[in-house]
Amino acid sequence: MLFPLIAVLIWAGNTVVAKAAVQVLDPAAISFYRWFIALLVLTPFCLRAVWQQRQAIRPYLGKFAVLALLGMVLFQCLAYYAAHHTTATNMGVISALIPLLGLLISGLVFRQPIGPAAMYGVAFSLAGVLYLLGQGNPLSLLASGINHGDAMILIGSASYALYGILLKRWAPPFGPWLNLYVQVVLGVVMLIPVALTAHSMAIPSQGIGMVLFAGIGASVLAAYLWMRGIAQLGSERTAIFMNLLPLFTALIASVSLGETIQAYHWIGGGLILLGVSLTQGTAGRFWNRRPQTV
Repeated sequence: MLFPLIAVLIWAGNTVVAKAAVQVLDPAAISFYRWFIALLVLTPFCLRAVWQQRQAIRPYLGKFAVLALLGMVLFQCLAYYAAHHTTATNMGVISALIPLLGLLISGLVFRQPIGPAAMYGVAFSLAGVLYLLGQGNPLSLLASGINHGDAMILIGSASYALYGILLKRWAPPFGPWLNLYVQVVLGVVMLIPVALTAHSMAIPSQGIGMVLFAGIGASVLAAYLWMRGIAQLGSERTAIFMNLLPLFTALIASVSLGETIQAYHWIGGGLILLGVSLTQGTAGRFWNRRPQTV
């Protein structure tokens, strides 16, 4: 049980790091450096195997490119930009919607049947999202709209939900580490134009630990721990641990960033998690590939 628990704790910490990096690093810079560092770490272990299987991998490059775009470019970049406009606590709570968004996308796009329990789950989670985004007054959204940061992390979560579905459907047959490595290579290439938009690519001294945590801790170490958890507990049981992400994020943000956990966080987050738990058996199938890109 410790492997997935620690992995979720690391990913929650990474959400807080994204918020803490707002005053230190350009979001385009940390988006690029995260995966560039992961590439440097993984290359000694994966490059030879990828080269040996290059002919078999080539037909999958288009699919790998789509996965890299959804998971490493869209989801991660939007998260780092969203941190400039919303709290780490909100980011963690909204990210808890990913399994349910995967279920909705699968039903609407891929015609996957959605049962009654899942429909109740959608209703509870939608109520929780509106309550959270409206800061306890959902009707205020009609007048003021959604906070830009919350909207970005919501779009990013939908992107990652689609990523999980496509990874499950396409199932590249090269093992989790080689699949991850090929996506990292393509993701780094795609992030080069993003990096060129940065006001500065400099990493100040206080940003070194943040970049290393994102590139090694959240991208490599947590992925390894999550895979170990799946090997020991199975994908369905391991997926349940992701429900702890918003709680861990809120607690870490409260201690390290001084963010205040308001009543609407507890109520909105509770409704979201209740909805996710009702759909867990179905949504978990789209979540168990999580280690690639949180």
